[in-house]
Amino acid sequence: MSGLGRFAGRRALVTGAASGIGLAVAEQLESEGATVVALDREPSAPAGWAGGYVSADVTDDPAVRAGVASALGTLGGLDLLVNNAGIGAQGRVEDNSDEEWHRVFDVNVVGMVRVTRAALPALRASEAAAIVNTCSIAATAGLPQRALYSATKGAVLSLTLAMAADLLPEGVRVNAVNPGTADTPWIGRLLAAADDPAAERAALEARQPHGRLVSAAEVADAICYLASPAAGSTTGTWLAVDGGMDRLRLRR
Repeated sequence: MSGLGRFAGRRALVTGAASGIGLAVAEQLESEGATVVALDREPSAPAGWAGGYVSADVTDDPAVRAGVASALGTLGGLDLLVNNAGIGAQGRVEDNSDEEWHRVFDVNVVGMVRVTRAALPALRASEAAAIVNTCSIAATAGLPQRALYSATKGAVLSLTLAMAADLLPEGVRVNAVNPGTADTPWIGRLLAAADDPAAERAALEARQPHGRLVSAAEVADAICYLASPAAGSTTGTWLAVDGGMDRLRLRR
C-alpha cells in the first residue's frame, strides 16, 4: 500500500519485531503506508515479513549502532522508532541472582537507550519524529512474582517521561504503551511450563477486568496511534491497553 494510509511516506524502525507485539506493529505500519525495517536478535526475518530486516542484539552497542546504520541506509532517514525489544522475568525480589537482574535490565532498559541513542540524529532531522516505548501494566500495578520485570518496566516508564521532556524542544514526541497480559509467545511459553496450563491461563484472564488476554494487534493499534499524526499533541504519557486492569475495580 505504498503511498496510501496515515503513514504514507513515513520511515519506521521497530525493535523486537520477529514475533508478538513487535511483528504486529511492523505489519500494521507497513499496511498503512510506512516503509519499515524490523530489528531483532533472531538471525533472519520472520516468515511472511516482506519489509526490511536487521539482526542485532540490543545488549551489544556496536551491533546496535551498525544495525541502526544499516536500517537508515535502507530507509533513507527515520521518522518513527518503536522500542519494543524486551524479555520477561519471573519471581519475587529474592528469587533472581545479580546476574539475572543485570541481564534483564540490560535488555529492557539499557537496550532501549542504545537503540534510541543510535537513532536520534536521524529522528532529529525528521519533521514528524515520534518514539513509542513498549512498557507494561507492571510499571503501574503490583503483580505477584514479577519483581524484576516490574522494576525494569518502571524504569522504562520514567525513562519515557525524561526522554519526552528532553526531546520535545527538538521536535521528537515520546510516549509509551502499557499492555496488560498479552497473548504473545512469551506468555505462551509460561503457560506451557505451568503445571496446569488451562488453569493458569484462566487465572491470567480473570485478573483482567474484561476477562481475556490482550491481543498483540490491540497493542499495535495503540502504538500506531501514538506514532501517527493524529497524536501530534500527545507526548510524555502512556496509553494503557489492559482491559481496565490498572484502574478499574469491578464487582463480580
